[in-house]
Amino acid sequence: MTSPIDACAQPALLHPVEAIKLLLAQVSPIADTEVLSLSQAVGRVLAEDLVSCIDLPPFDNSAMDGYAFRFDELKHSETSAFTLAGSSFAGHPFQGQAGSNTCIRIMTGAPMPAGFDTVQMQEKTQQQGDIILIQPPKIRGANVRIRAEELSSGTKVLKKGVILRAAELGVLATIGVSHVRVSRKLKVAFFSTGDELKPVGSELAAGQIYDSNRYSIHGLLHRANVELLDLGVVADDKEAIRAAFNTAAARADMILTSGGVSVGDADYTKQVLAEEGEISFWKLAIKPGKPFAFGKLGSAVFCGLPGNPVSSMVTFYKLVWPLLQKMQGLELVPSLSFPAKLISPIRKQPGRVEYQRGILSYDSNNQACVAITGGQGSGMLTSMSLANCFVLLEQEQGDLDVGAIVRIEPFNSVLC
Repeated sequence: MTSPIDACAQPALLHPVEAIKLLLAQVSPIADTEVLSLSQAVGRVLAEDLVSCIDLPPFDNSAMDGYAFRFDELKHSETSAFTLAGSSFAGHPFQGQAGSNTCIRIMTGAPMPAGFDTVQMQEKTQQQGDIILIQPPKIRGANVRIRAEELSSGTKVLKKGVILRAAELGVLATIGVSHVRVSRKLKVAFFSTGDELKPVGSELAAGQIYDSNRYSIHGLLHRANVELLDLGVVADDKEAIRAAFNTAAARADMILTSGGVSVGDADYTKQVLAEEGEISFWKLAIKPGKPFAFGKLGSAVFCGLPGNPVSSMVTFYKLVWPLLQKMQGLELVPSLSFPAKLISPIRKQPGRVEYQRGILSYDSNNQACVAITGGQGSGMLTSMSLANCFVLLEQEQGDLDVGAIVRIEPFNSVLC
């Protein structure tokens, strides 16, 4: 079938920045939504703009425990004496009449009595029976939260595409929203292929290895807050692989595999992909992670990661993660990066962008420093476990000595 992206038009090695532009152009946010209660909606993506139907705060209230009074009745150069006329508590506002030169005992969050405009904190007052001595604050309205000072009725509170975390849920509860419309969870199917792969916990025969990539992918997808469909290990059998792809395409929005995408691989994965879908096989100017496959199987997006475990994680992080973000309707936020001083030498051949695994620390002068984790082979998965950041090395960069300034990218929540 025709490839969605013309592989022949690509350069010999495609820069990862160009690759992600091409990838993002091929996907759209899912349109399906559902309505959930706030307690069910944590971590979900808001599917519509939300407007407040109330002012926030809904009434003038005290920001302190103390005493409310009329600012104009102060003697501003000295302590002023007021007669205590009552109290106002949160949920139990003052209901009486307060004459001239009176004050009201007031608690944090309690409504301000009518006509009263200022509060002095309790620590700057003194009680002598029914007389309260108050040190004058500097301004009218001190320690008072004014109605609608945070937002007024009709104001957009949250915009479509935001993730509903603790703060967002609290904001919605504050304005009285009990249910929200969210995008349905993205469905991602993943599996491994290969007769050499064996379940963890079993004994290995000669030439066999444990199926580790599927567990790394599971962890990465769990951080992405998607619905997982784990299809296990699929044998090196053409019809078994075809059945797995067809099952995945019927049930998922994205299909994710690792291995079988290198040029020259003599396996059934490529054959089935070519027969069943629209697939491009790419060579990326990225290390680790040169081979990558992308395309469509039915209505599902397909991403084929390299088989080496570090390559699989790096390409997920740099290429698949942005796709998942866009498909979930999220705004794409650039990764945080900043300079750091190298405290261990780096060996690099020019030609590819490298994401070496690093350990970020800070010296006595609070300067960011970074050391690589040791061996940087694409099969050394312990380098990902030891690291807390990537050391970003551009295509033409060569070896670097201790003291050089490099750019690092701390791991975000996907890899933590």
